Amino acid sequence: MRLDKLLANSGYGSRKEVKALLKQGAVSVAGETVRDPALHVDPESGDVSVFGEPVDYREFIYLLMNKPPGVVSATEDNRDRTVIDLLPYEYRRFEPFPAGRLDKDTEGLLLITNDGKLAHALLSPKRHVEKTYFARVRGEVTARDGEAFAAGVGLDDGYVTKPAKLDILSAGEISKIELTITEGKFHQVKRMFEARGKEVVYLKRLSMGPLVLDPALSPGDYRELTEQELASLKQHQKG
Repeated sequence: MRLDKLLANSGYGSRKEVKALLKQGAVSVAGETVRDPALHVDPESGDVSVFGEPVDYREFIYLLMNKPPGVVSATEDNRDRTVIDLLPYEYRRFEPFPAGRLDKDTEGLLLITNDGKLAHALLSPKRHVEKTYFARVRGEVTARDGEAFAAGVGLDDGYVTKPAKLDILSAGEISKIELTITEGKFHQVKRMFEARGKEVVYLKRLSMGPLVLDPALSPGDYRELTEQELASLKQHQKG
């Protein structure tokens, strides 16, 4: 990897700022001062230092976010704030993106990463990755709704959903439920309930594959995945 790219990716500023560091002799490789930004180095070697401090390089980041309502699952948007806008530069410099999307008004678990291969495996329809949502629904949700979801329901465009698992937590004028689906059609949970004559008034994603929303994260908060979470995610990717 080019030395200037390695330093920029490791948080030492823009390419211009990195070139200034090189020019002033602040960067060394294997103990030798280097000024050539185009020099190719091994990012994993640990040979690169700035002001005598070794550069801790990493290729990928994995963030677990509790997405707040009113924020869009995108890298950029002309009108609304995005989930990437919630991150400080130390993470934005990796050019991460949301793995999958949640509707603007939906809360909950969102994985943000720059690991395209892992994200693709997690989102591939062939993988049938389970996603569980909590919802408040206007209208009494019944066992017959559960039977309909288990069989697959026809949406407004004629698409029939794959079997889904409905757990009714409480039923009434406003019902509380958890729904597990294995696909991610546009507004799918809302449209599934619309097909049953009911309206989702609140929606929150609780889990996605092996990842579970951390209850300690308030809406808008995020943290890096633990080693155990990342290992389970990569194991899921292989499966």
